[in-house]
Amino acid sequence: MKRTKGRSNVAVIAAATLAVAMLSACTPDDGADSGSGPDGSVEAITVWTADTLPDRVAKTEAIIEKFTAATGVKVDLVGVPEDQFNQVLTSSAAAGDLPDVIGSISLAQVRTLSANDFVDTDTNAAVIKALDEKTFSPRSLELTRDGEKQLAVPDASWQQLLYYRKDLFDKAGIPAPKTYDDIKAAAQKLDSPQLAGLVAANKPGEAFTQQTFEHIAQGNGCEMVNKEGDITFDSPECVESLAFYRDVLKDYSAAGAQDVDTVRASYFAGQAAMAIWSTFILDEMAGLRNDAMPTCPECAADPAFLAKNTGVVTGIQGPDGDQPAQFGEIVSWTATKDSASDSARKFMEYFMSDGYADWLSIAPEGRLPVRSGTAANPTEYSDKWKTMPAGVDKKEPLGDFYSAEVLSVLQSGPDDLKRWGITQGQGDLVGAALGELPIAKAVSDVTSGGVDPETAAKQAADSLRSIQDSLK
Repeated sequence: MKRTKGRSNVAVIAAATLAVAMLSACTPDDGADSGSGPDGSVEAITVWTADTLPDRVAKTEAIIEKFTAATGVKVDLVGVPEDQFNQVLTSSAAAGDLPDVIGSISLAQVRTLSANDFVDTDTNAAVIKALDEKTFSPRSLELTRDGEKQLAVPDASWQQLLYYRKDLFDKAGIPAPKTYDDIKAAAQKLDSPQLAGLVAANKPGEAFTQQTFEHIAQGNGCEMVNKEGDITFDSPECVESLAFYRDVLKDYSAAGAQDVDTVRASYFAGQAAMAIWSTFILDEMAGLRNDAMPTCPECAADPAFLAKNTGVVTGIQGPDGDQPAQFGEIVSWTATKDSASDSARKFMEYFMSDGYADWLSIAPEGRLPVRSGTAANPTEYSDKWKTMPAGVDKKEPLGDFYSAEVLSVLQSGPDDLKRWGITQGQGDLVGAALGELPIAKAVSDVTSGGVDPETAAKQAADSLRSIQDSLK
């Protein structure tokens, strides 16, 4: 990722015409009536979404049709691909043409919007208040706030998880792997020439490697940056996390570089007792996606064998950590500073209430509710989520394959969710670091045996300081 000077890069991108051209290409304009509000007035807002897969856009538009029918507010839905998001955003801001609402954005993108003063925090706060903040996951609100300012309205999460073969653990009398000691002991006991104790990413140059290590390291008190904004990746906690990761992958894992595909393939083939992957694997492991089917010996007779015999752990705790933690993402809506605030508020409230179940159902394996229900029915949305059909080539509820215990653990996952740099106000640093990936390099160097943990941590910290300096 190319870095630019300054916290706001609006001034350095003058190509406003790019945004205009893209929006003209993406925004529907069929000359249809724009709808009218209860008082007969015509209302319309523009909503951007970073979720641009055609089937998901179509399903979002179907929810919008219901919203318009209920409120009279017409919505122009604009798909902005994630890899073009910053460019289109800055161009549109320079042209004075921001949308009213932006959705399907990551925590880092929320912080970038806030750093550039693009967010209508009052409208976001009004939505949370109207819906009752007690119905939201406390951690989802914490991660989308800056002090008292509500930077976004959290709508769903996906999580990184530690998956483990519950059948093998039960047979060996091993407890669920919730701590560093648990993981290492289980990997050591179950590792064999035919079965890796744990498979996890260690390939350089890939965000998945950093995300996997962040999932492991945060529970040991390892942070990228402290609350003062100082880089702390060379701390003893991070060094110990690197040493733990090295030891397990060196002694009890598959040989060579591991990435997002090989980790899944090893676990799906029944060649690993534990694996670290995101919740997006849940439908695949149940045999609901033809191009990513489980291939374990038992899976030939029962494609859902692994799903039925897999346990999950959300937060992991290391010896130096105060509490379990896990990597994950909170996906959000936000109103912009140029929004038609009343209509934007109505839109977000609808998608988080009357339209919420339909919204989650678009991809339930990757959209875990952060609002479990309403004040009147506290588990309304979490109960519905369990019954939503998931999958690609086949559609069946996750509850048909995973136990009630597993689903309960998944739904409590956001409570353990942490993210490097987000609550410290370093969203720009997080985004830039994912472009250059010095931590993924450190993980690769350590697990390959080329560098000791102390040296790797220092090298990564120095790179992060250089990235941070370039953003000032």
